[in-house]
Amino acid sequence: MTIRPEDLARAGQILQTLRGELAKAVVGQREAVDQTLAAFVASGHVLIEGVPGLGKTLLARALAKAMTLSFSRVQFTPDLMPSDITGHAVLDRDPRSADVAGGNSLRIVRGPVFTNLLLADEVNRAPAKTQSALLEVMQEYQVTLEGQTLALPRPFIVIGTQNPIETEGTYPLPEAQLDRFLVKVQIGYPAADEESAIVQRTTQLQTGDELPLNDVAPQLDERTALALQKLAAYVRVDPAVVDYAVRITRATRDWPGLGNGAGPRGAIALVRMGRAIALLDGRDFVMPDDIKRHALPILRHRVTLAPDAQLEGRAIDELLSGALESIEAPRA
Repeated sequence: MTIRPEDLARAGQILQTLRGELAKAVVGQREAVDQTLAAFVASGHVLIEGVPGLGKTLLARALAKAMTLSFSRVQFTPDLMPSDITGHAVLDRDPRSADVAGGNSLRIVRGPVFTNLLLADEVNRAPAKTQSALLEVMQEYQVTLEGQTLALPRPFIVIGTQNPIETEGTYPLPEAQLDRFLVKVQIGYPAADEESAIVQRTTQLQTGDELPLNDVAPQLDERTALALQKLAAYVRVDPAVVDYAVRITRATRDWPGLGNGAGPRGAIALVRMGRAIALLDGRDFVMPDDIKRHALPILRHRVTLAPDAQLEGRAIDELLSGALESIEAPRA
């Protein structure tokens, strides 16, 4: 299928409008905004990492408000149970069905995962059982309750947040779950002028710590969101670009300083994200730069540091950048 020029132009207009709405709430952080928006277009989950107060939750809430989609937020804590997010069965007394289980019947109560956009705040604070329940949700887009398989509404994405400096009361996310996040977005400290704008925006005519979301207007409904995701799947990817993504992923497996490299899902994520970025830029084809430009957020959570690199205080992004520069991009 070839993307029609009018569909491409319409998609670009919608995405630019969404960018503008997000900018009404999130000051600066252009890369983080684009990566999160592109992940949504690619129908991928997002892990946002940053110290407290940098706008992780604000970005997720702004994205939700810019769309007329259902939204749920779960504050992850060490005592959170799987049923708290997926749902549970309730035994109801039904006098009309006295022949079934002594007049009792099971009623399924759906949890907060039955939504379009799920904000898993401080996702690394939940124990292993709850993480396992979330894994089925993220990978299979379904929940199994009392033997019943219940499909989640589409579109569906999980936006998880975590604090990289606080370890007390946290559980490291399993590698299998990390691999299900399409990107790991890192939010850093803002520039001086951006910080001044943030302070003015959050204190002007406001009381308390309420997030500044009043100016964000809904721009995208469920039907349009699904159409965008489907359109992204038809963005052209040359075999040479696919090979470039594969070579980048394979280079992480034997690069000095990296203990475990990325699996095949890393190359798949590079191509999916490349398609979404191309659509975001108004193109119907993927360029090698689309793969390289966003390789770090796609791969940084899929690799681990070798013990000697940890002792030397090396950073994963530094090592990945070296691996990226060693791979020659297609020229034509």
